[in-house]
Amino acid sequence: MSNPLVDMEKPDVIFCIGTNMTECHPVAATGLKKAVARGAKLIVADPRRIGLAELSHLYLPLRVGSDTALLLGMAHVIAREGLIDEDFIKDRTTGFDAFFEHISQWTPEWAETITGVPAKDIETAAMWYGSGNKGAIYYTLGITEHICGVENVQSLCNLALMTGNLGREGTGINPMRGQNNIQGAGDSGALPNNYPGFQAVTDPEHQAKFKAEYGREIDLEKGITKVTALELCGDSIHAMLIDGENTLISDPDREHCEHALRSLAHLVVIDIFLTETAELADVVLPATAWGETDGVCTNTERRVQRLRAAVPPPGDAKPDWWIICQIAQRLGFTGFDFNTPKPIFNELCRVSPIYAGLDWDRIESGAYQWPVPYKEHPGTPRLHEETFVNGRGIFSNVHYRDPAETISEAFPVWLTTGRRLQSYHTRTQTGRAEGIDYLLPEESLEVNPVDLERWQLADGEWCKMSSARGSINIKVKATDRSPRGTVFASFSFADVPVNLLTGSGYDPVTHTAELKVCPVRLEPL
Repeated sequence: MSNPLVDMEKPDVIFCIGTNMTECHPVAATGLKKAVARGAKLIVADPRRIGLAELSHLYLPLRVGSDTALLLGMAHVIAREGLIDEDFIKDRTTGFDAFFEHISQWTPEWAETITGVPAKDIETAAMWYGSGNKGAIYYTLGITEHICGVENVQSLCNLALMTGNLGREGTGINPMRGQNNIQGAGDSGALPNNYPGFQAVTDPEHQAKFKAEYGREIDLEKGITKVTALELCGDSIHAMLIDGENTLISDPDREHCEHALRSLAHLVVIDIFLTETAELADVVLPATAWGETDGVCTNTERRVQRLRAAVPPPGDAKPDWWIICQIAQRLGFTGFDFNTPKPIFNELCRVSPIYAGLDWDRIESGAYQWPVPYKEHPGTPRLHEETFVNGRGIFSNVHYRDPAETISEAFPVWLTTGRRLQSYHTRTQTGRAEGIDYLLPEESLEVNPVDLERWQLADGEWCKMSSARGSINIKVKATDRSPRGTVFASFSFADVPVNLLTGSGYDPVTHTAELKVCPVRLEPL
């Protein structure tokens, strides 16, 4: 997030797109509710009429996978109406002239033909956001889990750069992280293209730095993504370590994923429970849970926080860092003789510029948000206040692209997936709680009531849902939250493997799967 969570209460105009925040980030969403109560205008763009849409002043029910078209139409209106921040553009950006000419062709009337959102509503959304003194953008996986996820994010950046809604209180571009410490994992270098602190692996200076640090030759090239790794299982990859992820349930195209994991000669899983993925492993190493672990977590607003074990771990469970160090030592690697997490975190601070001013003792109270470049630095709650790290903000001339698969005679219905308030992700934890099971005992397919008769379905009955990759049986639930022609289900329940159907494509840059768009066919059972 470019802005701290406290800023969620301060915008004049809030634009939420591809984020079901009241269900997926219910605590953070209270900040937006306070802003709306204070008088802020709320614009919500989502294919489903989610809870956030019920709170909105303007709801844009766009067709799944059409976000880029909507954002191009909004940019056209902002430029046409002269709602741009000329000083900000002149002083802090580059490429605006070419961008201004590029968006002249993408009218709201054109966007309506793609998104299904009335042109007048696209104009209203653009006018509200462009004329606000403090405009804030919030998004989550509904923007990134597409083959055009990068273009979607670039389009949001264009809106913020046009209007100068960056580097100020109550503004910004704010992606809400989807899982605990996903921000901290990226900060620590758990990415194929970056060393810790987002230092590019293709930069020779960074290569030399880490070669000197660890005394090893390091390739000057990007690593492979998980998508590529699964494709190479049984070919050039024969062993795999999966730590804290239920890959079999959360990844798209389950049949392909299971085949890949079964093709390995050796699979090791580190987890707190025997997940569906762990059941495929040759070796399962039990890890400690969050309440049993000392360590560090960096949250969605870049706040670096100490974790403290509240209870002793059960049985032979050990912290993930300890398990990994033990494996490294048995493989003959040096430098893994850590006995506590403190020196591990201090090493991260030593090699990462954004953590350079921190250490284990300084994060005692969780008071700092990176970057913290030196010891006396107070932290950076709000990014881009004076300048951009890379110099100037760059306008991107993006184009709309159809999803990897679109509806057809064989698969005439749009399926989109996500999460539900009552269960989390693949239910590794929430699925073992009786209270949660009472609230959400099974998965269901949300179908618009008007579509039931057309598709010969009945509320509460079962149907067969098929895509180009396979079929599942799922119970039907009539609800007007889903628009006509679109259905929704979560991927939480292993006995209703919705992600067996998804996986039509990946973003070519990030390899993020297109989990939000999948053409399907529905048949009554």
